Amino acid sequence: MLREKLRKFNIILASGSPRRQQFFKELDIDFEIKLKPVDEIYSERLKGSNISDYLAQIKALPFKETLKPNDILITSDTIVWHEDKALGKPKSKEEAFNMIKSMSGKTHDVISSVCFTMTDFAKTVNNVTKVTFKKFTDEEIHYYIDTFQPFDKAGAYGIQEWIGQIGVTRLEGSYLNVMGMPMAKVYKVLTDIAER
Repeated sequence: MLREKLRKFNIILASGSPRRQQFFKELDIDFEIKLKPVDEIYSERLKGSNISDYLAQIKALPFKETLKPNDILITSDTIVWHEDKALGKPKSKEEAFNMIKSMSGKTHDVISSVCFTMTDFAKTVNNVTKVTFKKFTDEEIHYYIDTFQPFDKAGAYGIQEWIGQIGVTRLEGSYLNVMGMPMAKVYKVLTDIAER
């Protein structure tokens, strides 16, 4: 359905995430994947969704000069926001352990932002999902980190993995958003672009 509406556009997904790529396959639209490196550095003054919005937007900058009029570039970023700070991707087992331990028995926000960039149009949307974890034992945290190696995931966990199955006691909002892409919002923006 959306494939037909977008037939005159070239969709570029600038994400190396297998989960985000799978979401776009399931959306049943034609797209290509292009990656360009960017330094994901942001001001400490930024809070919550302002961080993920900013990071999604700077990921579009390396592509700006080469976009054609029918291109729709999609860039995105996901952060875990907990106790007034952003939890990014852990750099070590110890850091991963400390992140999960800090969220154990508490509620945190997962915020995903998606930036749509064209030669004559730009729009950024974001989505917040509240996730509550049970109280984890140290043994459970170590098992998860050793078995699933969640070093490519914000907040050191993937909700679709073992830890999500045994540990999420409450979820308010979009499940797919926690996996990295608020697809209902993505669908709406792409539909709006196709119809404008």
